Amino acid sequence: MAMDKTIAGAASALNLAWETINWDQAEKIVRRLQMRIAKATRERRYGKVKALQWILTHAYSAKLMAVRRVSQNSGGKTPGTDGVVWKTAQDKMKAALSLKRHGYQTRPLKRIYIPKKNTSALRPLSIPSMKCRGMQALNLLAFEPVMEMTADKNAYGFRPRRSTADAIEKCFKSLCRKGSAQFILEGDIRACFDKICHSWLLTNADSTVKCNR
Repeated sequence: MAMDKTIAGAASALNLAWETINWDQAEKIVRRLQMRIAKATRERRYGKVKALQWILTHAYSAKLMAVRRVSQNSGGKTPGTDGVVWKTAQDKMKAALSLKRHGYQTRPLKRIYIPKKNTSALRPLSIPSMKCRGMQALNLLAFEPVMEMTADKNAYGFRPRRSTADAIEKCFKSLCRKGSAQFILEGDIRACFDKICHSWLLTNADSTVKCNR
């Protein structure tokens, strides 16, 4: 019972061991809040959306899930500019406690170059610190329900529970008819994330709710 209260709340986290966390319960708490956010978005109750997002990003269960996602990711062993990685259970518990908006400032990105597929050219890659990755994962839990409710139903890239096979199936169903289009246009925006307008992103993504008004 004590564990239930700790996961739902945020205070006595040090009394828990990483290995004893009830992940099913933590996921249930986060999923329930996400469903409420999605419902409020569908009903255009944007004040309630923001209130529920605040609750989710301050819930200890959400912070635990964010740390687990970052630390178990394939790049979880690669440090940022601060050289920090979350290896031990104690590191992860402390990391969950550190995910707070108050006083948080992003750190510079670590720039490395990796070879492109099937070529000798190198591709730049920016690596955030573990703390920044954790904050991103935490806020994604709150923003994802809104994005899923408002996103294009035919978009499949970087979407939860959608895969390449789903996109192929949609293409087949759209192109197999007699009156279907005869050509497929593939496009790639060169250096999109290097040249995209950051000021526009900050203005329009400061609150996902603003984009829906």
